[in-house]
Amino acid sequence: MRFQTEPPHRHGVPTRVGVLLVNLGTPDAPTAPAVRRYLAQFLSDPRVVEIPPAVWKPILHGIILRTRPAKSAAKYASVWTPEGSPLAVWTRRQASLLQGYAGERGLVLTVRHAMRYGSPSIASELDELKKAGCDRILVLPMYPQYSGTTTASVMDDVHRWQLVQRHLPEIRWVRQHHDEPAYIEALAQRVLEYWSREGRGEHLLLSFHGVPERTLQLGDPYHCQCHKTARLLGERLGMGKDQLSLSFQSRFGKAKWLEPYTEPTLHALAKKGVKHLQVFCPGFSSDCLETLEEIAIEGRQVFLTAGGQRYDHIPCLNDHPAWIRALVALVEQHTAGWPVHHHDQPRAAELEAQRQRAAELGAKA
Repeated sequence: MRFQTEPPHRHGVPTRVGVLLVNLGTPDAPTAPAVRRYLAQFLSDPRVVEIPPAVWKPILHGIILRTRPAKSAAKYASVWTPEGSPLAVWTRRQASLLQGYAGERGLVLTVRHAMRYGSPSIASELDELKKAGCDRILVLPMYPQYSGTTTASVMDDVHRWQLVQRHLPEIRWVRQHHDEPAYIEALAQRVLEYWSREGRGEHLLLSFHGVPERTLQLGDPYHCQCHKTARLLGERLGMGKDQLSLSFQSRFGKAKWLEPYTEPTLHALAKKGVKHLQVFCPGFSSDCLETLEEIAIEGRQVFLTAGGQRYDHIPCLNDHPAWIRALVALVEQHTAGWPVHHHDQPRAAELEAQRQRAAELGAKA
């Protein structure tokens, strides 16, 4: 194994803390070739598809990557913005705002963002943090609810990067934040502000991204954490059980996934007599294809066709101030003991100078 070449070690350099926000990923463009490249990387991850490669690769390359990219590209085109993919735009903005809010709180950090699939890659952004002098890095996956299919995959990629590093930084990571008070409050503020502006619907559906049911049977906590988030948010909003539902969207393939599925739930709520439905996606930190096309466009059609009269998609957390404050709180919590505050910096430099003087004295002795 060849390790990455490092610049000569410099003595007496104060420690610096980096934060890497990581989201799922997105194609670079709403075109079939770009979507094919993205899906090839995404669907080749054994964390995402737990089928033996000998069985899965012929299906992936012989069928899925030949038929799915063009259909998906059309969907991406329907939500693409002049700045690019919504997921990329919001994640980039979140990193920028986190840098600013953290600075206002007196935190000295270098914040960057990466995508697990697509660009910018985790490895390239960890390289940039090292170049910026960060020898302590907090990895913050933007998945509130932990799953082996998402959070663990991010850490797999971080570990692959570590395998070729000669001079390793200290790494911490945020495993989950599905029940963090600041996160729940940010969700509540998003919903309450929407209600104050657009009115409150008869029913609120919380739609989370689905995963195969088999992952629950094998010990993945995602299903339970989604339910806890929903319960805490419902309590914060003062909603009764008859006013709030939970479902799982984005099913892929023929295997059984976590239930209830979102599309049949939309249909059932309309048939049940709900006229004004609002849908919110607490598991997505940023609006993306799954929220803007699958929920806001396709979901609306399902509900209205089944007899509903009004359908609202409540935007994701995106750049809401309460969400950025929640990110700052998460960073403070998980960097405890690291020199991240302004008043910590002189002390860190002083300690490093003391260590350097001690080393020099030891060399002379």
